[in-house]
Amino acid sequence: MTLGKFSGSALFRVSVLAVSYTTVLFVCRWLAFQLRFDFSVPPEFQPALRLYWAWALPVKLVFLLVFGQFSGLLSYFSIPDLKRLVAATGCGSAAIFVVYYLGDVKYASPRGVLLVDFLLSTMGLACVRLALRMARERFAETSGGDGGHRRRVAIVGAGDVGANLGRELLLRHGLGRTPVAFFDDDKGLWRSRVHGIPVVGPPESLRDHNLNLQLEEVIIAMPSAPAKRIGEIVRVLQAAHLRFTTVPSVDQLASGRVRVSQLRSVEIQDLLGRTQVELETENIKQLLRDRVVMVTGAGGSIGSELCRQISTFDPQRLLLVEQSEVQMFQIEQEMIERGAGGTIVTTIADILDDRRMSYLFRKYQPAVVFHAAAHKHVPLMESQPSEAIKNNILGSAHLATLARDHHVDRFVLISTDKAINPTNVMGASKRVAELYVQALQASDHNRTRFMAVRFGNVLGSSGSVVPIFRKQIAAGGPVRVTHPEATRYFMTIPEAVGLVLQTAALGEGGEIFILDMGKPIRIVDLARQLIELSGLRPDQDIEIQYTGLRPGEKLFEELSHAREDVAPTAHPKIMRLLAAPMPVATVQAHLDVLRGAADTAEPDQLKALLRNAVPEYTPYLT
Repeated sequence: MTLGKFSGSALFRVSVLAVSYTTVLFVCRWLAFQLRFDFSVPPEFQPALRLYWAWALPVKLVFLLVFGQFSGLLSYFSIPDLKRLVAATGCGSAAIFVVYYLGDVKYASPRGVLLVDFLLSTMGLACVRLALRMARERFAETSGGDGGHRRRVAIVGAGDVGANLGRELLLRHGLGRTPVAFFDDDKGLWRSRVHGIPVVGPPESLRDHNLNLQLEEVIIAMPSAPAKRIGEIVRVLQAAHLRFTTVPSVDQLASGRVRVSQLRSVEIQDLLGRTQVELETENIKQLLRDRVVMVTGAGGSIGSELCRQISTFDPQRLLLVEQSEVQMFQIEQEMIERGAGGTIVTTIADILDDRRMSYLFRKYQPAVVFHAAAHKHVPLMESQPSEAIKNNILGSAHLATLARDHHVDRFVLISTDKAINPTNVMGASKRVAELYVQALQASDHNRTRFMAVRFGNVLGSSGSVVPIFRKQIAAGGPVRVTHPEATRYFMTIPEAVGLVLQTAALGEGGEIFILDMGKPIRIVDLARQLIELSGLRPDQDIEIQYTGLRPGEKLFEELSHAREDVAPTAHPKIMRLLAAPMPVATVQAHLDVLRGAADTAEPDQLKALLRNAVPEYTPYLT
């Protein structure tokens, strides 16, 4: 059985530590006397040495127990553990000093012995814990290795993250990698050493064959570096034909969910050129903590990330509403694994089901509702506008009305940049939903703050372009792009959701928020980067084909309507759009017409009705 398995047993752990601590304290006390008297203890101090074992040693052991030195796992020892250890030995020595010199003990130890004993005991106990940790790291994890061979790797980035990674690779043989060199942009680090590993020079020097490092892999350990710089380093590594991976993101490292040694492939979001978004988490915490929060579409890409992030703000209850049982099961299991099983309530429900949704609002009385349930696939909704109308418009209106009737504090509609001067059914349906929540905000006797949030494409969401391109690359191509000049705004899912939570805290009611999505990216450039990240060459290994814009698609997306005024907010990545709301009766009349025609009218007829509700909509008619 390995040390790691033994150390999980409480009885074994306490026994080993008790024996180890007692032995170390005994030896250190004896050695302190010997050092104080040059290894010739006078007879008059012999009683003080012998009486120590009767009461002073138990006192020290009690303080070690009080400061938790018997509860830590044997093979884990870090700076916080060391601080507690120093506090325990210091308090123990101080207690002995007080008893000796204020209690008028007959055989008191010299003060020099007490000081030396404290220093030796602290060092000795720390060495015991450190030895156990090193034993675990050097031997217990070798069973997880690859049978002995350890790949020679270089680490790009000699900062804190790179240094921590280098230390873990040196100590944890089971990771199967040996760091042989660091590379960093900081000239001040060149020709120095980190954990004994040389910092050779800038990442560009990896192309120098004279280095003769015989590298098998390069690890990029620069999680906070600009994406542009990451892209430059990736191109250097591709030109040098070196295999490369990267460390987890800053968010993951900061949250403690992953270790720096849990490497992953470089993803397209690493090359997008976006800076890390800073959230004002205190405002979000005040909004969500100890409150009931509802998320519709909880199993989707946006909804599931909303659940993940909301759960970290300690809501009283998190109500997950999802129509698909498969998606609900997946997010439920993930939330349970994250320790939120006691907070979540999973409900399979259709937002169009009036009796079911009314029951949920009555029973749980949510204070905040994030409405992410929607049909979002542009080509599918273009051919089936009835479903977009029912789910995106009528479902959203039904949910918003329930929120108003049950006096929900805040209702956040997840919208899209495709709702701006829409050319497709999906965008037009989202625009009608925006108009309805704005109208409800201005209606009489309303106590709910209604708001909407628009953002562009999210990387990796179901049906988005990135997984489609990856599938085409895996099949050997071709990668199909609609138009060489087509551009889109892209965000990562965690970034988009974090800003959605921020807007919920900022909103006063009636606003439509737009998120700073950076610069638009050409779809063909995205395709090329994905091909290169796969270790292939665009137009050589993988062909890129242009298929033409699909019905309802634009060359580029816009940020606001002409009738909307753009205003800044307290957060630099969020802007507020203000426009005069339509009377709720006017919007309701359009909804009544759409409801009556949704199941019987032809697609082009429904698009015409949508245009009546959204004059700026330019439909694609067959």
